[in-house]
Amino acid sequence: MTKVVIINGSNTRDSRVTAIHEKVEHFFKAQRVAIHANYVHELPTADLIKANFASEAIKAENKQVEEADIVVILTPIYKASYTGILKTYLDLLPQKALEGKTILPIAVGGSIGHLLALEYALKPVLAVLGATDIAHSVYIVDRQIIRLEDGGFGIEEDAIKRLEVELHKLQQIATVN
Repeated sequence: MTKVVIINGSNTRDSRVTAIHEKVEHFFKAQRVAIHANYVHELPTADLIKANFASEAIKAENKQVEEADIVVILTPIYKASYTGILKTYLDLLPQKALEGKTILPIAVGGSIGHLLALEYALKPVLAVLGATDIAHSVYIVDRQIIRLEDGGFGIEEDAIKRLEVELHKLQQIATVN
């Protein structure tokens, strides 16, 4: 059975990135694909900051990545780059942890001006981690995700369509496995 790991590099579950995370998770659940969510900010802070490779929590998350066929990496864009929280976790992955996996980078940023942050900041790190099958990145401008009165989020149709194009490509991989 195909397994998907979602690595969420946001600093809270109450963010627009979570709206996209939920959309991705619902997509794969509908396909009956095994999913594991890693909210990096919920990992032990000291383990992340001190690069504690021996941490049981870090080893457990790394095992999830090791067993995954598809890894979705979500991040907000701050100061023209992915989050430091995400970087602290990526630094704890084994050197070739993403080898043989399909990777889908997704970012939410404040303006279209940060669109290339995924290409020039995140993708090189993913390549160092062994990723060779990196899907077309999905970049969503934060104003395309609207906070609703009930506390949930609405996502503009254009953003949903771009996300779903890439998810459907991954679905083909999930079907093969």
